[in-house]
Amino acid sequence: LVAGTQTALTSCDATGCTTESNAYDVLIQNETFKLKVKLFDTVGLGEGPEGTVPDKDARRILKKLLRDLMKQTDIHLLMYCVRGVRVTKALCRNYNLIHSEVKERVPIVLVATGLEDRRPEMEEWWRANERSISDFGMTFAGHACITTATIDRYAGDELKRRRTQSYHAICQLIEHRNKHTIMVLFRQTGANKNSLVNILAREKVARPAPDMRHHLLQCTEAVDETSRQSIVLFGDTGAGKSSLINLMAGKKVARTSPDMQRCTMHWQEYDISFGDTSYKVYDTIGLEAPQLGIKEYLEFVENAYQLVKQLDKQGGIDLLLFCVRAGRVTATLQNNYRLFHEFLCEKKIPIVLAITNLERENRMEDWWDRNKGTFDKYQIKVAGHACITTADRLDGRHKDLYEESRVTIRDLIDKFTANEQKQTWSGGDNLFVSLTRKLKELLKGNSHVRRKDLVPHLTKGCGISREVAKQLANMIKHDVETT
Repeated sequence: LVAGTQTALTSCDATGCTTESNAYDVLIQNETFKLKVKLFDTVGLGEGPEGTVPDKDARRILKKLLRDLMKQTDIHLLMYCVRGVRVTKALCRNYNLIHSEVKERVPIVLVATGLEDRRPEMEEWWRANERSISDFGMTFAGHACITTATIDRYAGDELKRRRTQSYHAICQLIEHRNKHTIMVLFRQTGANKNSLVNILAREKVARPAPDMRHHLLQCTEAVDETSRQSIVLFGDTGAGKSSLINLMAGKKVARTSPDMQRCTMHWQEYDISFGDTSYKVYDTIGLEAPQLGIKEYLEFVENAYQLVKQLDKQGGIDLLLFCVRAGRVTATLQNNYRLFHEFLCEKKIPIVLAITNLERENRMEDWWDRNKGTFDKYQIKVAGHACITTADRLDGRHKDLYEESRVTIRDLIDKFTANEQKQTWSGGDNLFVSLTRKLKELLKGNSHVRRKDLVPHLTKGCGISREVAKQLANMIKHDVETT
């Protein structure tokens, strides 16, 4: 975006493309100024331990770059590139890392990307989230709300206008410091940082990555409860689960939040009907990285555990629907999969993947063709998938893709909740959490299993920290003792 050309390599796929710090000489100019800057593009923060660059290494690389630059010369501006969805503790954690390195010596500005569909204007994101950002203790010297979406043959006039607007917004951030020439660009994994470099350079140097929206729906009809299929919907915070529900239902039944506040604090139930079948969809709390907030993570796990236990008593779960936003396979995404599919449901429930935010692909299914191998690498095995868009405010070709997506997701659900599948993947007693059974045996004295023996199972199987695993085991033990 900044360069105006494809200067930096970009990727909308599940693996990162920036593996080291890269420096770009970029000429920035508009009607009022011309400036040559050296822009340092850094490795994305927040990858899992098996990511392209694990978070621990990425943080070390970033700190070394900052310290080296501050010894050799001055850094004149730090640009924190984030996806314009919700604030998470990861966003604050990354901010605190940078702030602790530069103190007050270098101004930090926030660049929120992926706002091409924001209404009425992209700046609305900042107005909606400024208070939350302040409450999290983050202070910025300036901000820009932008899109780095690629202009292709399907792009309408509005997207072209917004991209031009984005270039000028970035220029303004830099112009305020026009006597300076060195900038460092850092961001969370998948925040379209390389696309930002390209906008500034005005030629393609980096390739762009997709965004995540979230909307929810519900259809209510008087249907016999026993005839409904039970679907548990889960995914990271901001993955677009609410929008997915609305897509499935064919109307707005679930509240969505494109901003920084979670809109699902407890699981929500939605009655949806299509074809000849009625479904009860359970929308769960969005998962955040377990190492970032033990209290919140335990709240998430407890909610998930209680939901699975309740549904088990009612006859079981027919389908796990895993909603992910097209982008990197993060540690949080992996933890989410393992917690629901492997730990809570013991791999006995079919799990399907709904990949959102693909409206800008030439063919949405192409994304899966390119990225299936990455999911295999991380041992994320699914029975089926749907490549879709849940963005319902677009027009032209994108509106057609939205309707196509409704058919795709409904067909996927219908296929894996069909009667012939249910004998293999029914709920009932086989569903109940393995840890609970072990704890029951422990309490009855029928087993030598001790709670401390279960902690490694939780830490390895679900990516849960040791401290969280201990608290989770205690929580379930208490539940077993009182039921």
